[in-house]
Amino acid sequence: MYMEQSLLFPALATMIALLVYYSQAIFVTLARKKHGIKAPATIGNLDFERVFRVHYNTLEQLSLLIVSLWFFALLISPFYAGCLGIVWSLGRIGYMFGYYKQAEKRHSLIAALSDVATAILILGSLWGIISGLL
Repeated sequence: MYMEQSLLFPALATMIALLVYYSQAIFVTLARKKHGIKAPATIGNLDFERVFRVHYNTLEQLSLLIVSLWFFALLISPFYAGCLGIVWSLGRIGYMFGYYKQAEKRHSLIAALSDVATAILILGSLWGIISGLL
C-alpha cells in the first residue's frame, strides 16, 4: 500500500490524536475501578466524573479535528495540517491534566490550543473549498 509522502505527516497527527483519545478511554476504565463506579453509571464521584468528561469532550471534538484536518491537508497544506493536528493533541493533553486536577482548570492557555487549531483547520478548509469553487 502506498500513501503520498506529503500525507504521512497529517496521517501521523491523526494517529497521535487517536492515541490521546484511546489513552483517555484507558484512564476512564482505571478511574471506574479506583472510585468504584460500575458501568453504565457515569456519576457518583467527582474525580471519576472529571475523567469521564475529558474523554467524552475529546470524542465530541475529535470529529471536528479529523474532518477539517484532512480537508486542510488536501486543499491547503499537508505539512501545516499535520502541525495543527499535533497542536490540537497537545491542547487536549493540557485540557485533560487541568480538568483532572479541578474542573475550573480545564480552561488554560495550553487547553485553548486545541480550539485555535480546530478553528484554523475549519476556516482554512472552508477557504480551500470556496477557492476551488471560484
